[in-house]
Amino acid sequence: MLLDHSKNSEEIAPDYNKYTKDSIEETVLDSYKRLIPPSLEREIRTTLTEKAEEKSIVVFSKNLEQLLMQGPIQNKIVLGWDPAFRTGCKLAVVVGFLKVLATNIIYPTEPQNKIDESKATVLKMIREYDIDIIALGNGTASRESEQIIVDIIKGTNVQYVIVNEAGTFVYLDSKLATEEFPKYNVGERSAISIARCLQDPLAELVKIDPKSIGVDQYQHDMNQKKLEEHLKNVVEKSVNQVGVDLNTVSVALLSYVAGISSNVAKNIVKYREKEGIFTSRNELLKVSKLGPKAFEQCAGFLKVYGTGKLLDITTLHPE
Repeated sequence: MLLDHSKNSEEIAPDYNKYTKDSIEETVLDSYKRLIPPSLEREIRTTLTEKAEEKSIVVFSKNLEQLLMQGPIQNKIVLGWDPAFRTGCKLAVVVGFLKVLATNIIYPTEPQNKIDESKATVLKMIREYDIDIIALGNGTASRESEQIIVDIIKGTNVQYVIVNEAGTFVYLDSKLATEEFPKYNVGERSAISIARCLQDPLAELVKIDPKSIGVDQYQHDMNQKKLEEHLKNVVEKSVNQVGVDLNTVSVALLSYVAGISSNVAKNIVKYREKEGIFTSRNELLKVSKLGPKAFEQCAGFLKVYGTGKLLDITTLHPE
């Protein structure tokens, strides 16, 4: 049967139950206002948040990589300076990467204001240990300490650099710091860490939780599992891209080398302490729990200097 379009639309409109019409309209209107828009809003907000998190993690990762890949300062004797007011400025003279020559504490800032005495102490250390660079932490009293350092190094060849000490407080009280420097207190460890951050940023910063280094904002609002995975990959990539010196590398740094677990890293350091420095990468095969397969993975990222074997200082695999 053909529909007669000549009829009024009201005549062909379906009939509604006059008893339920109002209730149905109210129900539809209520469901739209109260349920559908909030659900859509939550869905859109979740999608946008996930996209923002992904981009933030990428930015965080790039910032961390740039920080880790800063060039080291080699063959320099560094005076680490941890600034403070009430507790005094902690000093540490570090040569190479593992050797601490001396530590001290001075009070050039308020409330003690022992400026002349502090200057004399630092000048004495500069002359005694032939210091090349002063690494000044950027924490509390950094600006006041910088003014004093400028006066101290006038007429000398000593330079100074302001070092970002964000995240070092996490390392100072850690088990790793206690094992590395059992003879030093937290303040002395801080000065040592500041000096080492200047000497070799990668080797020192791998000891700190990447989220605590302070290269981005709002990291605690992100998906922590995703962030941790990305940052760990960045650290591993940086370590394996640069390679490490087998005779000076720490357990923390070794743990990021491909094929080396934390237990194997400890065994490598124990072997080095017991048997002396490595004379060849092939000597790694003598380390406990480091088999041929692990050797194949890690050997190309480990360097041994001063052996006369040119390939030992490259990233070429021994085989």
